[in-house]
Amino acid sequence: MTTIANNLQQVLGRIAQASNAAGRAPASVNLLAVSKTFGADAVVEAVAAGQTAFGENYIQEGVDKIAALRAAMPGAGLQWHCIGPVQSNKTRLVAEHFDWVHTVDRLKIAERLSAQRPAHLPLLQVCVQVNMDGGATKSGVASADVLGLVCAVAKLPRLRVRGLMSIPDHAPDFESQLAIHTSARKLFDEIRARAEPGLEDFDTLSMGMTADLEAAIQAGSTMVRVGTGIFGGRTYPLVDG
Repeated sequence: MTTIANNLQQVLGRIAQASNAAGRAPASVNLLAVSKTFGADAVVEAVAAGQTAFGENYIQEGVDKIAALRAAMPGAGLQWHCIGPVQSNKTRLVAEHFDWVHTVDRLKIAERLSAQRPAHLPLLQVCVQVNMDGGATKSGVASADVLGLVCAVAKLPRLRVRGLMSIPDHAPDFESQLAIHTSARKLFDEIRARAEPGLEDFDTLSMGMTADLEAAIQAGSTMVRVGTGIFGGRTYPLVDG
């Protein structure tokens, strides 16, 4: 068994254990393997071990990897999630190549994604990123403004709003992690309960990474984003090329 395959099994084991501890079915939590900065060969290893959903932070790198994998493994049915910041000059790449985008925090970005999503592709699955910490320099819409943005995005063609995504600051212990994730879950539940038009598929709470997936699952995450725990440590590029 390769290191990636072994790591993947360990992460799946953590997810199952955390789910059971929370009284949830392990199948209620989806695993997104964050393959940023790792080459297509690493993704191929993960696919061979059974992983099919991958997250990319750097858009051009992600697009290149998507093309390489589609050429190398046609018909593999891989699902690609954009989980990094989306600038206006990169919306077309996201709209044309990715299946999901987790980081919509401005209506302008959503409008560009909607206009640029090719008609022959399925609807682009969208999560609105919320800044649960309230930091002025962090990405994500303020929690007080989330509902308005979610409803506005839901009205756009070629997009389907699926839920919320959050990346809180590092917290040193389980209880601190749980508190911030629980705040995101509460916001998610409040929006879902309103049953606004266009939110029929509002079912995804994307939160939790390698260091805090147990707390995220306890709080109700439906999708954890794990990179280091699967692929190992990484060296970051200086820019998004």
